[in-house]
Amino acid sequence: MKPSYSTKLGKYYKGDSVKLLSSRFGDNLKNKVQLILTSPPFPLNEKKKYGNLNGRKYLDWFTELAGIYSRLLTPDGSIVIELGNSWEHKRPIQSTLHLESLLGFLNKPEANLRLCQQFVCYNPARLPSPAQWVTVNRIRTVDSYTNIWWMAKSDYPKADNRKVLRPYSKSMIRLLKRKKYNSGTRPSQHTIGDKSFLVDNSGSIMHNVIEVEQMDENRKLRVPHNIFSLANTNSNDYFLNACRSQEIQPHPARMPLGLASFFIEFLTDPGDIVLDPFAGTNTTGYCAERLGRKWVSIEIEPKYEVQARIRFHDPVLKLSQSKQ
Repeated sequence: MKPSYSTKLGKYYKGDSVKLLSSRFGDNLKNKVQLILTSPPFPLNEKKKYGNLNGRKYLDWFTELAGIYSRLLTPDGSIVIELGNSWEHKRPIQSTLHLESLLGFLNKPEANLRLCQQFVCYNPARLPSPAQWVTVNRIRTVDSYTNIWWMAKSDYPKADNRKVLRPYSKSMIRLLKRKKYNSGTRPSQHTIGDKSFLVDNSGSIMHNVIEVEQMDENRKLRVPHNIFSLANTNSNDYFLNACRSQEIQPHPARMPLGLASFFIEFLTDPGDIVLDPFAGTNTTGYCAERLGRKWVSIEIEPKYEVQARIRFHDPVLKLSQSKQ
C-alpha cells in the first residue's frame, strides 16, 4: 500500500487502521514497533463529527485493539493511549466506559499486557465540558484533564527518565550550592542520608502529572526544556495560521505537541519506529520526525490529511532536521 505522503523518516497512510494492521500491512510491522502512541476516538455517548463509537460497541472495539497492537511491539516496546472521560447521555454523571475499555484492553489474554503507569494531562485551555452541566445548569466543574495509560508486554520496557528531567526548583539549586540540608528520618519514616541530595543530576525526575499549560501562574512551570521546547508557540502558531489562511477548521481533538514529544523521548531512541493508528493531523509523526525517530501514521478521515501535510511545512521542523 502506498502512503499518502512520506518524509525522510516516516509515512502517512489513509485508511482504517484496524483493517490495515490486521492485514499484510501489519505483518510487515510485526515485532518492529517500539512505541504505539495514539489518542483514539474517546468513548463518548454521543456521536461527534470526527467519528467515534459509543456504548458497548466502543468497549468491544477497543478491547480488540489490544491483540492487534501487541503483536506489532518489540519485546521491550510500549503502548501509550490517551483516553478522555466519558459521561452518561443526558445525565450529569460520569460513565465508567473509559475505565471498562481500559480494563478490557489490558485483560485481553493474547495481548499479554500490563499497566506500567498512569499519567494525567492537565490542560486549562480546554473548553468547559460537559457544557450542559458546567455552563448551563452549573452543577459540575470543568473536566480539564485526560488520562494517559502506559502499557507494555514486559515489566521492563525500554524507558529512561533521565532523558526527560525537569529543571531543578530554586530551593534545590540553593541546596546544591550550599551542599547542606537536614538529613535523617522524616515523619513518613523515610531516611534521608547525609549525601542523598548532593548529586547534581542536571534536573529532577518528571512527575506523572503533565501540565500542557501552566497550572499556577505564581509557580514556575517545571517541565523538561528539551521536550516542551518542541511544543513552542511558534509551531502551534504556524499550524493554526496555515489552517486559517486556507480556511480549514482544525481537528477539534489534537494531541498536544508536548505530550507526544515527552513519551517519544522517554520511551524510544533515535531510529526506533513510532506508530499512531489514529493520527488525525499527525502530531505524533511530526514530533517523531523532529526527534529523529521513524514513524508510521494512519488516519481514516481523508480531510485530516491536508492538515497533517501542513505540519511538515513548518520552518521549525526544517531547522531541527538540519541540526540532527
